[in-house]
Amino acid sequence: MAELIIYSERIKNNIKKLSAFFEKNHIEWSLVTKVFSGDKTFLKTILTPDVTQKINSIGDSRLTSLRNLREVNPDLRTIYIKPPAKMYADDVVEYADISLNSSLTTIESLNEAAKKIGKVHEIIIMIEMGELREGIKRDDILGFYEKVFNLSNIEVIGIGSNLGCMYGVEPTYDKLLQLSLYKELISAKFNKDLKYVSGGTSITLPLVENGVAPKDINHFRIGEAAFFGISPLENKQFQDLHTETFEFYANVIELEKKKVVPDGIISEASIGHTSNYDESDIQETSYKAILDFGLLDVDKNDIDVEDKEISFVGITSDMLVIDVGLNKNELGETKYKVGDKVKFRLSYMGVARLLSSKFIDKIYVEKE
Repeated sequence: MAELIIYSERIKNNIKKLSAFFEKNHIEWSLVTKVFSGDKTFLKTILTPDVTQKINSIGDSRLTSLRNLREVNPDLRTIYIKPPAKMYADDVVEYADISLNSSLTTIESLNEAAKKIGKVHEIIIMIEMGELREGIKRDDILGFYEKVFNLSNIEVIGIGSNLGCMYGVEPTYDKLLQLSLYKELISAKFNKDLKYVSGGTSITLPLVENGVAPKDINHFRIGEAAFFGISPLENKQFQDLHTETFEFYANVIELEKKKVVPDGIISEASIGHTSNYDESDIQETSYKAILDFGLLDVDKNDIDVEDKEISFVGITSDMLVIDVGLNKNELGETKYKVGDKVKFRLSYMGVARLLSSKFIDKIYVEKE
């Protein structure tokens, strides 16, 4: 099987460095673990007490992942990081201490679910700030908060926004300042102290680093920086975090010299993507290697082969075909053979998809 290598010590080191960074800047943060899809090995390997001690909460967007987290470590504080589906209110209250919300009817259902088990469920209400993802409209803020403040088993602990995740709207100083001003407006109107202004994600880290984030932005939800060491605004390394945290290796299961152009009538039956070619390629041949993963495991656009002399040919549900040219190195020696491994670099989504695939081996490297 193809293998995803996870450098767990590097990831743990990243998390500890981020905790120190946030503590220095008087910010609390939630570690967003959704890339690991609730994998229990990850939860046990990465979320050790020395790693989680300075984290406000562990966040995920899937209830099954939060349930697994509860099973592995019942004492960890949890946050559900997307607006819940109303029908799962009971599960949200059971597995999450906090949830992000933007629907009044859902919050009312969470209130009823919390009331049934004698619990107070904490929520952060999300505000639409231009990204056109989750969030209530800004002209409805006061009326919305007034209704929620009257619910018996809901505690509103903050206001939040999500920027940069769908359309890439940048979390600028002005955007974040608007969010903190809404917090001040709500606090003054209802004489309520909202503890958190949750406006930060990995993309916002450089603003804090450069001292240009509004001081009221005091809660961050971080995944990408912790696991990949980067801030996605410019896709650059953040401070000295580790960026080489995942590697992907696929096995060569066939290697043959074949034609460049398919032979026969090309129909729409193909389920993969095929390479471009023209009439001059008809008589050309090259060495093609078949690797042991496919579309069921990862999108080809989320992986990048490390050997730049390799080109993509096509992909099906469980196999990927690459072109290795003459299959010779600079000394004229055979470069690849059946049984060899080909190394790939991965995007965030590439790692997420591979971690979700049951057909990929996951190998944790703790000591190097």
